[in-house]
Amino acid sequence: MANIDDFLKLDIRVGTIVEVKEFEKAKKPAYQLKIDFGSLGIKKSSAQITALYSKEDLIGKQILAVVNFPPRQIADFLSEVLVLGTYSEGGVVLVVPEQKVKNGDKLG
Repeated sequence: MANIDDFLKLDIRVGTIVEVKEFEKAKKPAYQLKIDFGSLGIKKSSAQITALYSKEDLIGKQILAVVNFPPRQIADFLSEVLVLGTYSEGGVVLVVPEQKVKNGDKLG
């Protein structure tokens, strides 16, 4: 079982997607995202969210991501944050704030 201390180790922040590209070298269909986390800056992420989201749908969308995992090399791309979503019927559904909030706001 995880405990509250395990949860508190995660730094989960709100960011706004500012750029989306097809990730052609990924083994599974994915996008390369650039996400604005306010004072934390713009971070990159690879996200397997192509089943339910077009590139156009994603620009300007606020999402939640873990920002304190070590970067992960995926093909020729360094993914810096883990975008959060649920594994749902039809594909991954992004975890998003219900209302617009400030980039960099922390989940807690």
